[in-house]
Amino acid sequence: MATAMTALTAAPSRPIGRILAVYFKEAKYEFLKNLRIPMYTASTLGFPVMFYVLFGLVLNREAAIGDTAAPAYLIASYGTFGVMGASLFGTGAGLASERGLGWLQVKRASPMPPYAYFAAKVVMGMTFSLAVVLLLLFLGTLFGGVHLSLGNMARLVGTLVAGSIPFCAMGLAIGYFAGPNSAPATINLIYLPLSFCSGLWVPFMFLPHVMRQIALALPPYHLSQLALGIIGGGRHDTSWTHWEVLLAFTLICMGAARIGFQRDEGKNYG
Repeated sequence: MATAMTALTAAPSRPIGRILAVYFKEAKYEFLKNLRIPMYTASTLGFPVMFYVLFGLVLNREAAIGDTAAPAYLIASYGTFGVMGASLFGTGAGLASERGLGWLQVKRASPMPPYAYFAAKVVMGMTFSLAVVLLLLFLGTLFGGVHLSLGNMARLVGTLVAGSIPFCAMGLAIGYFAGPNSAPATINLIYLPLSFCSGLWVPFMFLPHVMRQIALALPPYHLSQLALGIIGGGRHDTSWTHWEVLLAFTLICMGAARIGFQRDEGKNYG
């Protein structure tokens, strides 16, 4: 009897190729799902592009922020803003909604690898982040007179897309602690003040002294400084400091998301 029970409860081993195929399909369908939601796609891609066109190409095309041309500077700041939006709303709002619908219970009952669902949300957030950054670069190069080498363009894209991971982790934490109806409002209450206080809307050097001190502790500030450093702007701090802050923030958010995950597991199966 014990042998039979062991056989029934033992997890079946799968070839690594099949596991990777499941992860790929989950990420693919997560991306397609969000692509077919007009509100998510339009806001994620539209807001940073709209702000960049207005403030970077129409009003300040010939201006400079510090020693950097405004169209180039604003690619970094609005790129950070767009990456945050794509990551937080894609993971946080989506997770909260699917928790409310009971979709996570269905996922847990399926033979899908347990982390494929979360990996798919992170990959989806990174993919939309990539689209935002490429759109801003395209507009800046074509209409804003931004001249970056291919190497610096690749570094800028890679930095901002990698920088979406901390905000995906933050979204997962929010998604586990916010309700399906309150999650979008909760994200906005975090996302918009963070953006302003980090110098993404008003350049860091123009913020009041108190807000500049606050910005030093905020993840969006550190990601924007990494991006600005590539285009020759920013405060020229050591990049390792910025990455360390982002890594620490990611680990804290992943820990919070893990607590939320275990809490849900206890409610459903305790």
